Amino acid sequence: MAAHPGEVAISIVDERLAEEAAPLVRQLVEDRVASRLTAQDPTLWGPDAESEARVRLSWTSLATSSRPLLAEIDALRAELAAEGIDRVVLAGMGGSSLAPEVITATAGVPLVVLDTTDPGQVADALAGELARTVLVVSSKSGSTVETDSHRRVFAAAFAEEGLDPARHIVVVTDPGSPLEKTSVEAGYRRVFQADPDVGGRYSALTAFGLVPAGLAGADVAGLLDDAEAAVGVLSADSDDNPALVLASALGAAHARGAEKVVLADTGSGIKGFGDWAEQLVAESTGKGGTGLLPVVVETPQSPGFSNAGDDATAVSIGSPADGAVLGTTGTLGGLILLWEYATAVVGRLLAINPFDQPDVEAAKKAARALLDSSDSAAPAPAFVSGPVEVHPSGGLLPEGTDSLAGAVHALLAAAPAAGYVSVQVYLDRLDDASAVLLRTQLARSSGLQTTFGWGPRFLHSTGQYHKGGHQNGVFLQITGAVEQDIAVPERPYTLGGLQLAQALGDGQVLADHGRPVLRLHFTDRAAGLARLVEALAEVGR
Repeated sequence: MAAHPGEVAISIVDERLAEEAAPLVRQLVEDRVASRLTAQDPTLWGPDAESEARVRLSWTSLATSSRPLLAEIDALRAELAAEGIDRVVLAGMGGSSLAPEVITATAGVPLVVLDTTDPGQVADALAGELARTVLVVSSKSGSTVETDSHRRVFAAAFAEEGLDPARHIVVVTDPGSPLEKTSVEAGYRRVFQADPDVGGRYSALTAFGLVPAGLAGADVAGLLDDAEAAVGVLSADSDDNPALVLASALGAAHARGAEKVVLADTGSGIKGFGDWAEQLVAESTGKGGTGLLPVVVETPQSPGFSNAGDDATAVSIGSPADGAVLGTTGTLGGLILLWEYATAVVGRLLAINPFDQPDVEAAKKAARALLDSSDSAAPAPAFVSGPVEVHPSGGLLPEGTDSLAGAVHALLAAAPAAGYVSVQVYLDRLDDASAVLLRTQLARSSGLQTTFGWGPRFLHSTGQYHKGGHQNGVFLQITGAVEQDIAVPERPYTLGGLQLAQALGDGQVLADHGRPVLRLHFTDRAAGLARLVEALAEVGR
């Protein structure tokens, strides 16, 4: 079935999966799950999840409740334009950056997204004309270390240019957060209060998604219109409800061993939707040793999608392509709500709480401990291969391993037959963009489903699944030397130091969970990447 403007739809290509999903759909309809979810019933996920769900369900009404924001965003945008401020930089992590990025990319309007601690990438953002720049600082708590660092660095840069930082900083945060207090005291230009009863990964239609996207020039009113048009079908207790069908199909596939969901765009016209859905699905479901691992691939012809095995469900964003088992179609606003509804319902089917993230904090604590340690010297590598230092977790490498290809082969060999490879790259998403090619190469070399994440942004999304989901992953971390570091004002660390601490901290937590980890540190980034590509060509499995 195809979606008309304002509508959303799902197609199930696999007849067997459709048959397995049908009884789940009927049970969801009988239990009135869709209407109860729309009515924000916190009992849908059992007593253990009820207290969290009670303060996490306002997203079902955002298509209406976010309307008052539109006039405020338009007024501020006009005010900024009158002063020649028309360049928008967003400092935010996870749900605070992924939604605005997909909204603006789809609309074709510029937005500089800072969801990194890489000094080079932050320096690129600082190199823009600061007199024309407004920094949107987005954080529910205000304690997010990356975003706090960005705020401090930009405030100092504005001042050095002779500009009043307060006139160039806009904040989006929860009411009563430490960031709200700091922002009011600093006299920042505007502080938007977001709905506190919405979790970060469900916040696309709150101020976190709408303010930066709207200030950048995206049609956020149209986004809400499209979402509102989808509410009727998504809230209906009907066998035709696409959210119930999608949730049931994913749940049925998971029950037969397909715990991975491979996402490919098939001409939807929406740019980057997979990256947004990745956080939503992974962080919502990956806990208690279960969950769905999203695998975002480049095209429907990419390895992992076109040759998906029994451990994965290939889902197209757009009309189903060859190899797809499912296809979801619709407008951006409609698809956001479709996937939010479906993910919440999958939580019920998998018997997990889709609104908590119990394992995300572990990596943050480990990184903070490393930053606070006075004797946190960089660890010595097991061996060096040209511009690449090799750091394996304990027991990963067979005795005598002394080649980069051998180290990578050992990592891949540590994965079970239905496992996955996670590539985690703590580099510059712009200048080191060619690193994304590693996903395809490793997927081909290993025959395993392979994910790719830029660090530290993935820590706010798939990082939850890595620690809390199915324990069948192996992890390739990549870090790199910093040519020119940036100090964080009033903090005892630099961005480069923070970036390395985040990688080491997450690697430590993964290793403590028994996950195989191989960290490759490039003493020269370009040369290191080239050397790794050569090594991958040698790897066979």
